[in-house]
Amino acid sequence: MPGARSSPTTPGDFATFRAVCAEALPKVYGWVFHRCGDVSLAEDLTSETLLAAATRYRDGQGDSITVAWLLAVARNKLIDHWRRAEREERRLRLAWNARDEGRVPWSGDPSPTRTLTALRGLEPAHQAVLTLRYVDDLPVPDVAQALGRSVHATESLLTRAKAAFRRAYAGCSDD
Repeated sequence: MPGARSSPTTPGDFATFRAVCAEALPKVYGWVFHRCGDVSLAEDLTSETLLAAATRYRDGQGDSITVAWLLAVARNKLIDHWRRAEREERRLRLAWNARDEGRVPWSGDPSPTRTLTALRGLEPAHQAVLTLRYVDDLPVPDVAQALGRSVHATESLLTRAKAAFRRAYAGCSDD
């Protein structure tokens, strides 16, 4: 029938699927890399995102795959990575009985290089909450939902993350 959409398993739909993935690949990679600063992690999460798209296509839901959907999947993959890394960090901290060294006051004008270096040096939970709140500009309730925490727990985490960021920023140079 002219103008009718074919089923997800037809070659025409596969060409559309490939085109969407080809368009999305640099956008997804760039989005993830901008937030994590790690080439290997960005490559892995981009691969996982495209694998999720292939699975969705295989399951007959290829029409719902868009660049926006792929970016949402990438965000979820990055959040999942931060959660796993946070759990591992917590286990290590408990094993070594590490403790916070206290607050360092903020000083000076923000430098983009220092800011990114400081952010990337933080533990995953702090990276996640600061990135979602200040880079992605999500309100605290949305950050809490994305991280699977209560709003109160997210506000506490945000306070600790800002203190950790201040310390990291103070210890970074602009080079």
